[in-house]
Amino acid sequence: MAEHKHGSMDITVQEKTFEGFISFTIRAMIVILCLVIFMAVFNA
Repeated sequence: MAEHKHGSMDITVQEKTFEGFISFTIRAMIVILCLVIFMAVFNA
């Protein structure tokens, strides 16, 4: 069986994917919040 050394795996792709997911989530929440505020102000 192969020996596994903790921290030896290249995770740059996973880090970029996670960063993209977090960025998308933050932007989506900002858009939703702006939409809710717009609806509250103009009573839509």
